[in-house]
Amino acid sequence: MAKPDPEELVRLVEAFPGPSSESSDSDGGEATEAAETARIDNLLDGAYGALTRDWYPELRRRAAAHADGDCLRERVLEHVEAVPSFRLSDGPTPLGERREALAEAAALRDDVREIAEWYGTLRSRLGGDRASLTRGERLLHDFGYVLAHLLFLGASSPRAVVRRLRLAYRSVGVRIDETASAGGIEETRFTCPYRNVAAGTCGKRWVCHEKLDRVDDGYVTYLAERGIAYQRPRGCEGSEQCQSTVARDGPERWWPKTPPAAVGADP
Repeated sequence: MAKPDPEELVRLVEAFPGPSSESSDSDGGEATEAAETARIDNLLDGAYGALTRDWYPELRRRAAAHADGDCLRERVLEHVEAVPSFRLSDGPTPLGERREALAEAAALRDDVREIAEWYGTLRSRLGGDRASLTRGERLLHDFGYVLAHLLFLGASSPRAVVRRLRLAYRSVGVRIDETASAGGIEETRFTCPYRNVAAGTCGKRWVCHEKLDRVDDGYVTYLAERGIAYQRPRGCEGSEQCQSTVARDGPERWWPKTPPAAVGADP
């Protein structure tokens, strides 16, 4: 199993720096904290409240289920990537008023900055960063990275890349079910023939997502170096189908992925 191991993941999730629903202040500071929270939530268009009240409790539930062996790491990562967000740019165009709002929110409470730092750590540890993989998984990642040099040779656009990806999918027995193209994003829905391999021992899709997707991580690394964002297979829970997307990697900025300091919004 790749790092972080389930127990380490639980500790990382429990280190969330935002307000706890279990905390209280007997000296009457609770009303002040509630007012600050409401102000921050208003500044960040509801993203702060949605993250702390709804998204984080579900993250804790999934992390605990992962530690108990009842939830794949991919299901935790899927939720991490679905974090409520506050946009700071429209493509390459900075949104000045929104950056000012983030600066004001960060001045009200340190955890606006701390949540972004915590989220960056969580995402990088869960996302298959090569340094966090086991030896076997690093071999799969590196195999994908080397293979990508051949597979994507001469492909410099999302459309060209996705054509090669679909060829690679088919070559290993994956059935392409649907394709779509909109707004520069190329989407592929497919059925993986390996979803039930070792299901009785490790669980459905364990081979697909916990192991074979490390090869896809090698593709992700290679394409990111060339300005292409490959969102490897997701959306497989509760369905026989998975999906992946390819798009031009843009400079979009949003909190909590982007900390206040990264856009000059630190107080």
